[in-house]
Amino acid sequence: MGLVILAIIIVFVLILVFTNIRIVPQAHAFVIERLGKYKTTWNAGLHIKTPFIERIVRTVSLKEQVLDFPPQPVITKDNVTMQIDSVVFMKVFDPKLYTYGVENPMAGLQNLSATTLRSIIGDMELDQTLTSRESINARMQQVLDQATDAWGIKVTRVEIKNIQPPKEIEEVMTKQMRAERERRQTVLEAQAHQEAVVSRAEGDKRAKILAAEAERDAQVALAEGRAKSIQLVYEAEADGIKMLNAAEISDGVLKYKGIQALKDVADGRSTKIFMPSDITKVVETLGVAGEAMGIGDAIKPDDRPRKKPVPKADPCIGPETSRGGVAAAMTSEAINMDVSDPKALDRDYTPKNEQDIGE
Repeated sequence: MGLVILAIIIVFVLILVFTNIRIVPQAHAFVIERLGKYKTTWNAGLHIKTPFIERIVRTVSLKEQVLDFPPQPVITKDNVTMQIDSVVFMKVFDPKLYTYGVENPMAGLQNLSATTLRSIIGDMELDQTLTSRESINARMQQVLDQATDAWGIKVTRVEIKNIQPPKEIEEVMTKQMRAERERRQTVLEAQAHQEAVVSRAEGDKRAKILAAEAERDAQVALAEGRAKSIQLVYEAEADGIKMLNAAEISDGVLKYKGIQALKDVADGRSTKIFMPSDITKVVETLGVAGEAMGIGDAIKPDDRPRKKPVPKADPCIGPETSRGGVAAAMTSEAINMDVSDPKALDRDYTPKNEQDIGE
């Protein structure tokens, strides 16, 4: 009988011991009371509770918690009512204050958040409210953190999740946004048009400058070509005279050349005949003199205009060629046609006006 009672006592003691062994998980804390009074706070690890005397009052999570409170109606300084949804990030830093500081910490934090939000938004106008979220977040976080220190709560961050203005205000804001975008579009189009006009004007200016430079270069090249051609003609004549002097031409050859010159002079178009000084030696030319004096069968002078040789077309000249280029081409062709004519040296090959260039 005694053994049975001893066994029962041993079993009861073991059950009592095992039921009072507690393991506190990581990031948690147990608040312990002894005989209704705060005794200690158990952190993570193995702990043994005194039976019948101590009890676990509250299990507290030390992790950071996210509290998403429902939207709160607030009124701005310009009397606009809107719904604002806020999110509060908090964690418990003192389990004892969290347990004994306030009856319901979450409800207290929610109400405190709502009242603080109304107080802050009440000092702002609508436009300022929509553009000052960071300022609102910082002020709320400061106020809530300071107020909840006595509750063992640390408010780490506050965020304005959503701001919902009235529908009438949304319509007005939509129209304002559309007008602003149209204004920006108009300004951008005006700036683009201005840049295009400036670019076009600069391009025209550059083109005119290049055309003027090209015409100047053409005129310079034309003058240089004319001077060079005249110089070459005179040099050729001088070389011809030197060659004639060196050849010691006989009188017969000179007379023959003189007769050929008279033939060119009396080509049926002249009204005067130039006779050589030694007329007694060229009696055979008296027939020509008789015609000039009206004796015998006189030949009527040919008054028809001479046929001017048609210059060859320059394949390099086109509609895009400048006036200087056209004038240079005309001068080159005229010099090529008249280079054998001694009288060509006294001509001016430069076109007098644009009509001459066009012809």
